[in-house]
Amino acid sequence: MRPTYVEIDLGAIAHNVAAFKTLIAPSRVCTVVKADAYGHGDVPVASASLEAGAEMLAVALIEEGARLREAGIDAPILLLSEPGPEGAADVVEWDLIPTVYSTGFVEALGATGRPHAVHLKVDTGMHRVGARPDDVSELIAKIDETALVELAAVWTHFSVADENPEFTRRQIESFDDVVAHLDVPMMHMANTPAAILYPEARRDMCRIGLGTYGLHPCPETSGRIDLRPAMRLVTHVSHVQRLEAGERPSYGRAKEMERAATIVTAPVGYADGFARALTRDGRALIGGRRFPLAGTVTMDQIVIDVGDQDVTIGDEVVLLGRQGEEEITADEWAAAIGTISYEVVCSIGPRVPRRYA
Repeated sequence: MRPTYVEIDLGAIAHNVAAFKTLIAPSRVCTVVKADAYGHGDVPVASASLEAGAEMLAVALIEEGARLREAGIDAPILLLSEPGPEGAADVVEWDLIPTVYSTGFVEALGATGRPHAVHLKVDTGMHRVGARPDDVSELIAKIDETALVELAAVWTHFSVADENPEFTRRQIESFDDVVAHLDVPMMHMANTPAAILYPEARRDMCRIGLGTYGLHPCPETSGRIDLRPAMRLVTHVSHVQRLEAGERPSYGRAKEMERAATIVTAPVGYADGFARALTRDGRALIGGRRFPLAGTVTMDQIVIDVGDQDVTIGDEVVLLGRQGEEEITADEWAAAIGTISYEVVCSIGPRVPRRYA
């Protein structure tokens, strides 16, 4: 077996959920486990989160909710986007709580002939999905007149809670205008950054995605809650060679060696989520030290310049996470390739097995 895998620390997941429970109390925690729990593994993360005190889970797709149900998870599962009328029967079959923002989907739910609770989403400025504030009254009227469909919550989603306080407060005000005269059992709006930075946004429940995995959405949140990264990407040295100055390892011969050095190969590449864009600034940890890549990231392998370090086949290589006193963070990856930590952890592909501890 290829010695490349991801280690997921479920203790860190539990710690992070507990930290949010303490921070946002009495608001409840909804753990967002869409996209295979941001690449961490949906079923193990969901189980660890619920054991740590989360009261609801959230997914993006019916299929994601079905996976959790098939694994025996019976906690409430919120479907974050309306799937369309054709998905109503599946929502009911898998006992998911659908988000609604169209009368057509409400009608489709009513046609299933089975009672079902819904969460109505209001678009307060994200402009992705959700009911316009002016359409909320009509949608609530449709829910009220549709037999077996019950309004359980009203919610919204922030677009810049990690970077723009002024716009975030405008979204809060817009939401408050909409719900001022509504009597609903639950309201929720806060994602990870809002749960940390905007106490007034916590309401009855906070949807915690990135923070569950120990990652901070922005520098401003880092001193306000203790989070522990849960993911570690590990591989091992598969080949060792000594090359002279002037050699150019890997495809494209992109990097010229300035001096003689030991070059090691590790069996991981962009097909696994180690982005090709890391060729220039990517780093690897071996023996608790940082080393640069020696050439272009390929589909299945990378080459690392370890200088004169004594390295042998089988030595551990850490590409994301801690080794000894050194650590490569998802934020570091993100800065190197011009993206965000969310994409970094989600990009670690399915051919990299997950190991849980």
